[in-house]
Amino acid sequence: HHSSRPPPLPLLLRLRRPPPTAATMQAAAAARRHLLDQHHLSPASSAAIAAFRSAAQPALAPQGSGGADGARYMSARAPAVKGAGHLVRKGTGGRSSVSGIVATVFGATGFLGRYVVQQLAKMGSQVLVPFRGCEDSHRHLKLMGDLGQIVPMNYNPRDVNSIKTAVAKSNVVINLIGREYETRNYGFEEVNHQMAEQLAMISKEHGGIVRFIQVSALGASASSPSRLLRAKAAGEESVLKEFPEATIMRPATLIGTEDRILNRWAMYAKNWGFLPLFGGGSTKFQPVYVVDVAAAIVNSLKDDGTSMGKTYELGGPDIYTVHDLAEMMFETIREYPRYVNIPFPIAKAMASPREMLLNKVPFPLPTPSIFNLDHIKALTVDNLVSENALSFADLEIKPHKLKGYPTEFLVCYRKGGPSFGSTVSEKMGSADVAPRF
Repeated sequence: HHSSRPPPLPLLLRLRRPPPTAATMQAAAAARRHLLDQHHLSPASSAAIAAFRSAAQPALAPQGSGGADGARYMSARAPAVKGAGHLVRKGTGGRSSVSGIVATVFGATGFLGRYVVQQLAKMGSQVLVPFRGCEDSHRHLKLMGDLGQIVPMNYNPRDVNSIKTAVAKSNVVINLIGREYETRNYGFEEVNHQMAEQLAMISKEHGGIVRFIQVSALGASASSPSRLLRAKAAGEESVLKEFPEATIMRPATLIGTEDRILNRWAMYAKNWGFLPLFGGGSTKFQPVYVVDVAAAIVNSLKDDGTSMGKTYELGGPDIYTVHDLAEMMFETIREYPRYVNIPFPIAKAMASPREMLLNKVPFPLPTPSIFNLDHIKALTVDNLVSENALSFADLEIKPHKLKGYPTEFLVCYRKGGPSFGSTVSEKMGSADVAPRF
């Protein structure tokens, strides 16, 4: 019977087979529908297919436009109505669970960012980390989540398409972008206002972003003497205009291992033997532990949507003057406190040359540490949590007191090692002092 079979078509003819026409494809689809309409499938199978189609159809519907080719940036996830707490899928809540939160954290490579990423990742969230620096800028974050849950993405904050790509699969956007000094490339207005406005606009167009959290700064006001705080206030206003459901967080001065206040004070005191106090150090403020601020951000994502559209002022439990906080710093590093009082007009004059030369010289200027003109201007007024403002208590968090564990990182500045320092050795006799190695 083998001889009665027709010979196979040559390979060349197969490769040259014309593409199917529209009429051919319609005929094939009609044939498939005819087969399904007949009794070739069991009633149970037909019902299962119909149920699958009806369930899948809404999830595949477009949820927003992302520009000219918006389909590329759309999320295939149906948006939730309330907080991301309702998206929790499965697991016990640990890092190997699935929390349902897919968060893009802009500014994740900064000080506060590492703590926000850590708290999101340990509950089983997927965290996208846009970065604009080198490939090493995000490597400390990769270990905070389960395998593949921390996703670094190279982006340019001035490129709209790279931002859209970073938020394409997310349902939560957190903006931690900020800068307390200006450079030749980035000014206060662009970093703290325009970038926040752009992120809110893109998130709203996306359609699948459930929550947007804008991290501002305590004391942000259009009437503040600080240009930074004025830009932060403008950023808040623009974000709420573009994304009215956004949550605004206003943290006070952050204290922690990588902070930019106690570390700089301790280094200055160790290098120069004294600490300058602007205006006598009488300015009052409420420094806060960075882990508490990160917990507040994550808790606002877990609620049922009550935090949407609200502003929270996150200050520590105690009010300090600058002098009080400096005393605590000297006590922790065990150095004898020495201060030089610098009146505000003189401090401003000492810090002004950098600001005047910033865009007039063809090379970058050093980063200001203690003598930061905008920071000095901000210290001319007290910076405290408003009386009726929403705060940690409304997010079910009790903030830590600073004295103790939150400032324990300062032991690395002790002259004789963590166990003792110069103040202790002066009080003790030479026979009681442990030998130094």
